[in-house]
Amino acid sequence: MRYAAYLASLILTLISIVLVFTHHVDWWWGVAVFGAIAALGTVDLLQTRSTLRRNYPVLAHFRYGLESIGPEMRQYFIEADTAEVPFSRQQRALVYQRSKSVNDVRPFGSQADVYSLDYEWINHSLAPTAHISHDFRVVIGENSAQPYSASVFNISAMSFGSLSANAIRALNKGAKLGNFYHDTGEGSISPYHRENGGDLVWEIGSGYFGCRDDQGMFSEERFIANARDAQVKMIEIKLSQGAKPGHGGVLPAAKVSAEISVTRGVPMGQDCVSPAAHTAFNSPQGLLQFVAKLRELSGGKPTGFKLAIGHPWEWFGIAKAMQETGVLPDFIVVDGAEGGTGAAPAEFIDHVGVPMHEALMLVHNTLVGLELRDKIRIGAAGRVTSAFDIARTLAMGADWCNAGRGYMFALGCIQAQSCHTDRCPTGIATQDPSRWRKLDVPDKSTRVFHFHDNTLKALRDLLCAAGLSHPGEIGPEHILRRVSPTEVRSLGALYNFLAPGDLLGKVPDHAVFKSFWANARSDSFAAPDRLLAMRASKSF
Repeated sequence: MRYAAYLASLILTLISIVLVFTHHVDWWWGVAVFGAIAALGTVDLLQTRSTLRRNYPVLAHFRYGLESIGPEMRQYFIEADTAEVPFSRQQRALVYQRSKSVNDVRPFGSQADVYSLDYEWINHSLAPTAHISHDFRVVIGENSAQPYSASVFNISAMSFGSLSANAIRALNKGAKLGNFYHDTGEGSISPYHRENGGDLVWEIGSGYFGCRDDQGMFSEERFIANARDAQVKMIEIKLSQGAKPGHGGVLPAAKVSAEISVTRGVPMGQDCVSPAAHTAFNSPQGLLQFVAKLRELSGGKPTGFKLAIGHPWEWFGIAKAMQETGVLPDFIVVDGAEGGTGAAPAEFIDHVGVPMHEALMLVHNTLVGLELRDKIRIGAAGRVTSAFDIARTLAMGADWCNAGRGYMFALGCIQAQSCHTDRCPTGIATQDPSRWRKLDVPDKSTRVFHFHDNTLKALRDLLCAAGLSHPGEIGPEHILRRVSPTEVRSLGALYNFLAPGDLLGKVPDHAVFKSFWANARSDSFAAPDRLLAMRASKSF
């Protein structure tokens, strides 16, 4: 049976040849079709790389074919509507409906199991507030020369190169229509970011794309040329990202097109390298000096940094540097390990970095403990698609949220998970012109606008139902989580929140602060001496 398909193809090829040459029957198609299958089986038998193909000539290819469409089969026919892999059909449908401004109500009750562990909800009030404006905003850089009033829901960092030209055009036009910002990603500001005039947050990574000299080092002159563009509203230094924190990247020379070369300021014909670490600074104090420098060079625009939390002592070192030097970023964006629109090594996707909830809590608590929270705004990103996601994230300490994949769904992404193959079926995550030119910018930009607008309307309705008037009023006491079949806790009870000034005296009774705060260093990202000594003695 292992060779049945191969033997059948040989026999049918011979029959076709006999019919053509002896009976003059027009069976050339049989010679071609069955002959090709027989040739494939012969190659399977003779090759040595695949044992499966040698043992099952021809038949093995049916397995490979079925395996290749396995994700699609599971997505369309097997997965439950609420199965998050990584986004559920229910989550995607909500974005599609809101981006098209069609009915997003659901009949016959929730599909969620409200008695399952980790089920969350927001408590309503018997005195709900009247409907208010849904244009919720937060002022960033109040003490800078050019403060920015940002929406509480914006487009997260996604570079031109990772996304197509038309995807960038549509996102930016949608941001312009809705008056919210579009983060450029570390690939710098492309011509497609500029066409429609939407607000930009310019993200600067370790490759310094758009502001680098010929050796790949930071260039003040080139930075000023981009940073002082009126379309650029804020400057964001990327320390790490949720998808692959602590990992650099390489865009092979073959993929460095003329457009990418001009946009990033890199030569064609050479690999475009994004190092794992920055060269403009190498310590917490150096980072803050770089923040201050970019703020000054940009003409006083709000300047901050984005990071995925890893070793807590490194973040504590940055916080101590703020306390000691008095140099503060205008904002910090916390990127959760569950985030990421691009491709990354499997281990990084699944097992590197702190998830957004815990990372956000650590950053928020630290700033509160140092009495710096009212001076620094916090943004957060990590699988945000709905108004409830925004409400929960703000309740845990953020001032606003960013989303990447949510806005990709608004563009028409179907979660094919082929972003890294250059064969994105919707023309979003590809540089193949035959694919991305099919993405209609006017239509998709309208969908991006509607997704933002309708999500904030839903957030307004949640706030009103809870008796609140602004997202800034949401606290951890408003969000409830089931922790057992018979127990429910608010986020305020589940998480250990610091009080203002708690880190200015005795270290609070909080595990991570007790372990790492005292020995964190503002002059180095290196592990504290105490931790190194414990490693050496293995006294953990």
